[in-house]
Amino acid sequence: MTPVEGRVIGPPVLKLAAPTTGKLLKITVDKNTCQWNLVGKAVVVGKAIRCWAVIDFTQADRSKLNCDSFIPKLRNRCRNLGMTMEAPILYELARMQIFSDGNGLLQLLENVTHQVHKLGKGNLQFILCVMSRKDDGYKCLKWISETKIGVVTQCCLSNHANKGQDQYLANLALKINAKLGGSNVELNDRLPHFCGEGHVMFIGADVNHPGSHNNTSPSIAAVVATMNWPEANRYAARVRPQIHRKEQILEFGEMCLELVESYARLNNVKPEKIVLFRDGVSEGQFDMVLNEELMDLKSAFQRINYFPTITLIVAQKRHQTRFFPEGKGDGGPTGNISPGTVVDTKIVHPFEFDFYLCSHHGSLGTSKPTHYHILWDEHGFSSDQLQKLIYNMCF
Repeated sequence: MTPVEGRVIGPPVLKLAAPTTGKLLKITVDKNTCQWNLVGKAVVVGKAIRCWAVIDFTQADRSKLNCDSFIPKLRNRCRNLGMTMEAPILYELARMQIFSDGNGLLQLLENVTHQVHKLGKGNLQFILCVMSRKDDGYKCLKWISETKIGVVTQCCLSNHANKGQDQYLANLALKINAKLGGSNVELNDRLPHFCGEGHVMFIGADVNHPGSHNNTSPSIAAVVATMNWPEANRYAARVRPQIHRKEQILEFGEMCLELVESYARLNNVKPEKIVLFRDGVSEGQFDMVLNEELMDLKSAFQRINYFPTITLIVAQKRHQTRFFPEGKGDGGPTGNISPGTVVDTKIVHPFEFDFYLCSHHGSLGTSKPTHYHILWDEHGFSSDQLQKLIYNMCF
């Protein structure tokens, strides 16, 4: 065990809305648990939900949904959060067995959307899928609904829905609002370092590899980017298959260019600044990230005469470094280090720009900090600015 000095970054002030007037309220975050209370408060931007459907997969099971109780409670909780929610347009019954039949799921979802169109109600905003238990067919449902049908879904379990606890209904409503493009909570102040004019985009990139015994499936590269500023809480994604177990993202520049063009369509302006987070690479792959992925990104931008400033950060989670408070009163109530703990001396590189930051509350087990390496910085971040920026973005 090596003694090191750290410091704790304070949580940001958040803003929610008053449920009746819509006036924005400043919210103080608990510094030990990173939690805040939604009671008597509403989301910042609540989406009106007028065209939605329910698929009830539980009617042949013992734990079937009590829809006469659950749906009014959900609508009431949405209303208290500042989201107008009409009664569902359609209530469709199905069985859990259909989750093992991809074609059956496709037909079911197509039938639901077709019935809604026949009623002349327009396009569905989302489908609420109530399940009696967790099922491996869940991922098939998501894949079909979002790539074949073009409608987002929100799943829930009937045993939780029937209890109708306020916290559960609030969490469900927040997920629905976010999926429909609403804004649940926002930072009260702008992100550090970006207080002036000009739009900023945050990009995250990673590669997911198949299981150890799979020698044929491609690896999947995914790039996600923010689509609004200064809130930076709406996202779009691009996904590409690539060579089996290859960590380098082969079409990285093209994927990022598509996201920049999507940003420009939504905001009528391209972002002037880009902060890129790259996950899943080791120190031995830093050269590949800098000289291949970053160069591919810049080349793609140059083709359209687009020259934003870029900061490239690698986030490492697979390491063996753990931090423990020196005394009982130094950490949180669970014995872990406090959220916002930063260590940027002694155990970091002697002259490169890196630091450890633990952004989350560790309620179980030992908290694992993330090790951030700044490989390229055209924005001139100081350590304090970047650490505060990253921590604030976690809210």
